[in-house]
Amino acid sequence: MQLHTLLANLEQPLLNIYGADELDQNSDISSLAYDSRKIAAGGLFIAVPGTHTDGRRFLGEAAQRGAIAALGETLQDSQDLPLPYIEVPDVRTALANLACTFYGYPAQRLCTIGVTGTDGKTTTSNLISTLFEASGAHTGLMTTANFKISGKEWENATRQSTLEALEIQQFLSRMLEAGVTHAVIEATSHGLELQRVHGCNFDVGVVTNITHEHLDFHKTIEAYRRAKARLFEMLDSSRDKGLGGRPIAILNRDDISYEILKPYCRVPILAYGQHPTAGVRAVDIQLQAHKTSFRVILPDTEYKIETPLIGQFNVSNCLAAIATAYSQGISIEEIARSLAAVKGVAGRMEYIDEGQPFAVIVDYAHTPDSLEKVLATLRPVTPGKLLVVFGSAGERDTQKRPIMGQIAAQKSDFFVITDEDPREEDREQILREIAAGAENAGKQQGSDFLCIADRTEAIASAFSHAKSGDTVLLAGKGHEQSIIIGREKLPWDDRQVAREQLKNRAR
Repeated sequence: MQLHTLLANLEQPLLNIYGADELDQNSDISSLAYDSRKIAAGGLFIAVPGTHTDGRRFLGEAAQRGAIAALGETLQDSQDLPLPYIEVPDVRTALANLACTFYGYPAQRLCTIGVTGTDGKTTTSNLISTLFEASGAHTGLMTTANFKISGKEWENATRQSTLEALEIQQFLSRMLEAGVTHAVIEATSHGLELQRVHGCNFDVGVVTNITHEHLDFHKTIEAYRRAKARLFEMLDSSRDKGLGGRPIAILNRDDISYEILKPYCRVPILAYGQHPTAGVRAVDIQLQAHKTSFRVILPDTEYKIETPLIGQFNVSNCLAAIATAYSQGISIEEIARSLAAVKGVAGRMEYIDEGQPFAVIVDYAHTPDSLEKVLATLRPVTPGKLLVVFGSAGERDTQKRPIMGQIAAQKSDFFVITDEDPREEDREQILREIAAGAENAGKQQGSDFLCIADRTEAIASAFSHAKSGDTVLLAGKGHEQSIIIGREKLPWDDRQVAREQLKNRAR
């Protein structure tokens, strides 16, 4: 694609072009890259600022690798540039514009469904995909845990819940080529704030809930909520892709997010929940150890739902998926059949069974709200004691650490505080901050809980304290395949480590 075509589709005016005399805008651009190590000859380098570094520091490397030009925000020093530099006001919006143009605006030919919220996004996204596929649609999926294109599924090993705009548009293009009709995209607050999902032309916006998370990035809960609202601002009632659906916002009537997000919606709203005014409402809920049932009340009918997914929070996730599918014309009979046969998502309430006399469950719960909900779900189905191993990520929301310690103190019988992803923070200090919340709740380190930074040792210790009839919850890592210590991403899988430690106990 020629450079002038790419630049013509930017939403913002160019501020300047340094080295314009050397730049032929009729040049063919072979590829786009925001990582200078991935630049190929004839490529365009987009110099995006990151957490630890800034793409503008790597103009020389991009030039050496054959970049025709670079594009980014204002330079501190424009002297002696190694290649032509195109200056724009907002490089992240520009990256999304360039990606959309380069890959032919794939979202314009797909029904795109964005799922946001603090907890439950991945499960809800997978449920939506399952319901649409059961109705005959071909789906694509991008979530924290997994990717899927027309039935082919694989784990998300990137450690990014919402990919960068370049990868998203490339992925949507692959979906289109594979015959996908509906794309389900997990839209995190980072992804929304940093324009990663810009250009996805969402037809349906879904929210699970909004609680306490990511204040390290957003600074205030108000800014965090505002980022989530961007998804619903992107919905356009006049958008018609000719795919048969209709733009709609799916809001949680039971959650504070309903009133927060409602003013941002310019499309019809379909609310779900147990609230009496919800358009998709659950009644007669029966929570059991290995299944959940409820009656769903829809605007024009009602139906009995049974699913192997357990817990009150999964009732909410199911309702969000039901509302989404129902809004797009899928029958409640098809929805019910799919939910009855649905499988859980990897690392979400996943049972680990190596013949041990106590239950072991791996879950991604890494926020105060999600940890509290999972513990509340496990308590009534645990005849013995409830134990939990958990931590809190380094270089992330520090305010939640003592809150999580307090929740563990109040909702479990014994717990081990350990590493999640300490990154470049002092791992022992993270543990102390979590422990402070537990101690304020009246618990004593050494008798009521332990602090063990090494996660393998922490899991082994929890298992050594567990007896027949107990439940051990390994929280915070879920499906993840690595743990970040310093800047090093080390191989890690809670499920594998749990199995190894359980086998060691049996020897």
